[in-house]
Amino acid sequence: MASSDELPGPYPARGGGDKIPPGDPTTMKTMMLDKGAAMLQSLKPIKQMSLHMCSFACYGHDPSRQIEAHFYVHRVNEDFLQCAVYDCDSAKTHLIGIEYIVSERLFESLSSEEQKLWHSHDYEIQTGLLVTPRVPELVAKPELQNIAKTYGKFWCTWQTDRGDKLPLGAPALMMSPQDVNMGKIKPGLLKKRDDEYGISTESLKSSRADIVGLERKNPMADYWVHHGKGLAVDIVETDMKKCAPFP
Repeated sequence: MASSDELPGPYPARGGGDKIPPGDPTTMKTMMLDKGAAMLQSLKPIKQMSLHMCSFACYGHDPSRQIEAHFYVHRVNEDFLQCAVYDCDSAKTHLIGIEYIVSERLFESLSSEEQKLWHSHDYEIQTGLLVTPRVPELVAKPELQNIAKTYGKFWCTWQTDRGDKLPLGAPALMMSPQDVNMGKIKPGLLKKRDDEYGISTESLKSSRADIVGLERKNPMADYWVHHGKGLAVDIVETDMKKCAPFP
């Protein structure tokens, strides 16, 4: 089983006109229990998410497969962010993965093998692909300038774009859009996002001409661009490591 598999499972996990996971409707009893728990529990990790970014991503083994992605960001410190990634910003969204974002300084401390898994952000910010929905551009500009000098590692765990109604198969490594043929976002996907938020990516690109990216982009990042090789995950059986004999 690999993250590059096209058809990992049969219906009802795949197919159909909607993306709703199979299951019984939520009962009134369950909804009341959820509301009660929300009143009593702190939910501190979720409340640390203070920023919503919307951009696009390409599958690391097939850049022609592209998705719109919504990143809900928890800033751990000035050098490290962690994001929950969804496929839209509605109440019925799907949690499709996670992204970690590090500063240039932290990225340079990683091994070359690890750096292969990361992508740069400057192109998608300078071209207006990455936006902060409903936040005025003038307000968002300082944050965008910071993100333009970072690297990210995005694992997609639920490929809703191919119709999966459940998270199937291995996680897929995702890459950021780039200024190469297969890395350019499809016009239809871009128009759909722009129409939804009433924005113009072209206008944003012009207003961001002064945003500066990485001083020296490491060639191990955006690996597929520089080396022509995609990256996928294989799931293989292996002998378990046992700390003590099983009874």
